Amino acid sequence: MSEPPERATLSRRDAIGLAALAGIGMASLVVADGTWSQLWAQMPSDRVTRDPQIPNWNTELRQLAPNVFAYTQASGPGIDNSSLSNTGVIVGDDMMAVDALGPPVHAKAFIAAATKATGKPFGRVVNTHHHRDHTNGNCFFAPAEIVAHEFCRSEVIARGIPEHPYDSRPTWQEGMSELTLAPPTTTFTDKLTYHYRDTVVELIFNGPGHTWGDVMVYLPQHRILFAGDIAFWYVTPAGHNGHITKWIEAIDRIMTMDVETIVPGHGPVGTKKELRETRAYLELMVREVRTRHAEGMSPGEAAADLDMGRFANWTNPERNVWNTVRLYAEFDGTLTPERDGIEGDPDGRQFLGGTDRAMEEYLEIRGRRGR
Repeated sequence: MSEPPERATLSRRDAIGLAALAGIGMASLVVADGTWSQLWAQMPSDRVTRDPQIPNWNTELRQLAPNVFAYTQASGPGIDNSSLSNTGVIVGDDMMAVDALGPPVHAKAFIAAATKATGKPFGRVVNTHHHRDHTNGNCFFAPAEIVAHEFCRSEVIARGIPEHPYDSRPTWQEGMSELTLAPPTTTFTDKLTYHYRDTVVELIFNGPGHTWGDVMVYLPQHRILFAGDIAFWYVTPAGHNGHITKWIEAIDRIMTMDVETIVPGHGPVGTKKELRETRAYLELMVREVRTRHAEGMSPGEAAADLDMGRFANWTNPERNVWNTVRLYAEFDGTLTPERDGIEGDPDGRQFLGGTDRAMEEYLEIRGRRGR
């Protein structure tokens, strides 16, 4: 998840962009403490009138096969999907969780639902990557073993626990003082296999893509794949830590696998049909951004010039700007595993400034155009 910056306090540059909005009849807009997605929701846009519309989906613990469950969190049109990640459960003598969620209220709700359904404790958690909406909840599974790619462990430790996580989400604050750093305790680099009674559980490195430490969980007997944030359905993929052209290659590897059911990191349970749409989104971004990069546009200009077509209604479209910045770094040969941070965001350990500047420019350009 991918998670985006949980807090983006309005800076001078943000104010410039919002001033452009005020000039087109949005002078009443006041943002004291919000995320980029909240800012974006105030932008005049035709995207909600575009086809196709995206569906709604529910929070549910859904059985996919004997002793295998997916846990999805509700989202849909107009809903900020930031940090609304999914997880899964595999049951043997105890349970394996596939990801730990982020806010304590989410992690605790998932643990309660899985424990009620199975009567088993959690003995192991797999982190599909290091982003906080997949790892903050690790501490609530203690004393379970936490397994991940070695890159995930190093990044969880480096990023730590934020001082004020999710502080723009008041309904998520319960239990926040209980968050403690719980990095993976077991790591691997390529593949690791577990046996949950008769169920073979394969942990497979599939990066770099969304991050440099992506892991997917494959159940070959049931043709089920927990894809982590390699897969986004109806939610704009977040590439701020990613290598987007190699992300496409990661999807292509999944396409060669014997998989019928895919649990995405964000979105409802789906199949390869939905994964093809994730790939098509990434292909569109690479193709269109590469063209604008070659023409000498700045990242903000390029993002403002994009026509997202059938992806226009996917939630969290502010990530189109993030992904444009990330692709520019890739095309310029400056891409690193670290994220392109938001100024003032403690997660941006290697702050390059590009995201802030591009978002400012995007807001100003789109504001002038009235869309």
